[in-house]
Amino acid sequence: MNKNTFEKLLWSIALPGFGQYLNGKYFKGTVLLMLEILINVQSNFNQVILLSFHGEISDAIKHADYQWLMFYPCLYFFSMWDAVKDADGEKDPYSFLPYVFAAFFVTMGLIFSSNLTVFGVLLGPVWLPVLFVFPGIIIGLIIRKILNNIS
Repeated sequence: MNKNTFEKLLWSIALPGFGQYLNGKYFKGTVLLMLEILINVQSNFNQVILLSFHGEISDAIKHADYQWLMFYPCLYFFSMWDAVKDADGEKDPYSFLPYVFAAFFVTMGLIFSSNLTVFGVLLGPVWLPVLFVFPGIIIGLIIRKILNNIS
């Protein structure tokens, strides 16, 4: 991944749609940004993040609107993949797999975040999904490698 592509990935991590703006895809960037704002507001995500960072996990769970929040992982990881794909020119046909599996695992983490504990600690709707990013990316990379070796 070159420096230009990495920059667009990081801006997409900062806020969905920003990588698309840097790629000159203004309509797509605006759609992603508006969806991010809609989902963020409807799910109370900023409040959930603040409460989670203050260790108030029970309150974060109560404030989270899970019906809306479950849209966020797919939007977030799609925005990242799309920015990288547009910047790189889609060289690897399976480049999407780490992003897809990360979105899937984060969604699963979110589903179980209100009652799943790790070493007896309830991590809630921010920290548990964040932990689930790593196995999602790793599994996606492994499957991508396998498929690329088969092709």
